Amino acid sequence: MDRLVRDGVELAYRLKHGGSGLPVILVHGWCCDHSYLSPQFDYFAARGHTVLAPDLRGHGASDKPVQDYPISAFTDDVAWMAEALGLDRSIVIGHSMGGIIAFDLAVRYPERVAGTVQLDSSTAVTDAARAIMTTFIETLKGPGYAEALADYAARVLFVDSDDAARRADILRRMTLAPQHMMISAFTGLRDFDPGEAGRRQTAPSLYIAADEPSPRSDMTRLGTLVPHLHYGRVVGSGHFCQLEVPDQVNAMITRFLEVAGLAARNASGPSDR
Repeated sequence: MDRLVRDGVELAYRLKHGGSGLPVILVHGWCCDHSYLSPQFDYFAARGHTVLAPDLRGHGASDKPVQDYPISAFTDDVAWMAEALGLDRSIVIGHSMGGIIAFDLAVRYPERVAGTVQLDSSTAVTDAARAIMTTFIETLKGPGYAEALADYAARVLFVDSDDAARRADILRRMTLAPQHMMISAFTGLRDFDPGEAGRRQTAPSLYIAADEPSPRSDMTRLGTLVPHLHYGRVVGSGHFCQLEVPDQVNAMITRFLEVAGLAARNASGPSDR
């Protein structure tokens, strides 16, 4: 992976230059890394887009300093990297926490964002979910934090139809994240207020939910923050839908880009896997 250094922190990323399509920035979720969006990286690169997939600070191959990890810090890093790499208005696709970062980027750096896609993100957390998250944060503070993460994720992020081997690999890799980042970033995720100071997102936006009884985000509230929001839901996948059913996810994103006028003009045919 290539690297940039911001304020002494090394940020790793994967970049593939494409054709005439708008740049695509892929932002992974909490305790994950760029590889959790690999199917989308390959798909959109093949369709004429330049694609950037960073490892957020504290994650993957990037540095993991002991510091606070609010959503705003991740957002600022992504905006800085896009500028440093010469990417102008981009389509920002984020999974889980990455979708929150995509929303924050569109609100705080609107000149850099052409459109956003949130993949099963908790952008607008309900009061009930916030209480559960608070309890979970306390379990992460003990010596058994890795086991606590694996137990929590196994209970709330997967459905029975998810591939068992993929589920085990996801859980194993998530638990490798440093404890200080787990706690701080998840606290930042819980505390993120998408409507702070009357914020609204004006860029075209799509939300794709997992195949669960109810969306992970408060869609009524999110709809007031993004009045033009498109909504889709996959079939037969839990939280990691971009890995479990990439054909469905990529097809919905592609149609959204077409409807929003953001699709690459010379896109090749679909390359779903």
